[in-house]
Amino acid sequence: MSRLIKKPIPVPNGVQVEIKENIIKVKGPKGELSQEYLPYVKIEQKEDGIWVTPNEEMVRSQSDRRKLAMFSGTYWALVRNMIIGVTQGYQKELEIKGVGYRAQLQGKKLVLNLGYAHPVEIEPPEGITIEVPNPTSIIVKGIDKYLVGQVAANIRRWREPIVYSGKGIRYKGEYVRTKVGKKV
Repeated sequence: MSRLIKKPIPVPNGVQVEIKENIIKVKGPKGELSQEYLPYVKIEQKEDGIWVTPNEEMVRSQSDRRKLAMFSGTYWALVRNMIIGVTQGYQKELEIKGVGYRAQLQGKKLVLNLGYAHPVEIEPPEGITIEVPNPTSIIVKGIDKYLVGQVAANIRRWREPIVYSGKGIRYKGEYVRTKVGKKV
């Protein structure tokens, strides 16, 4: 069984949790998130926090117990991420390495010059804000952990780090091991 589900998810002050049928909604100072959950788990709010437990009514064999435990741990983490998102928020930082590579904001749009014949324009989805403190760094912020990570990955995909020179877009602190090029 998942060790996470043996303890409750604490709900900080200023956060409202609403559980209806198979949807959980979390509302906090930074915004509101909702998540649909499968009938494999039961999510209950008690005075000490939110409890995620396997739905024992769905068990037909021993392998079903393992599946229910996995779903319980997954939904425990999803609910905790929602609570952290509406209270603190999430952010991913990206670095740009390379001569002539740079980023800038035009309104809400991110414009990247990455050595292509044209600049790359990226429109962030709703709920995501992009900051460019200097031309070689990008910060992606939002309350949904999945969406923040996906937008950062989409930006990185435009010019992944080259293993021979190290040029490209990388996460802050990411180490790119460079290879030795051809010797003539």
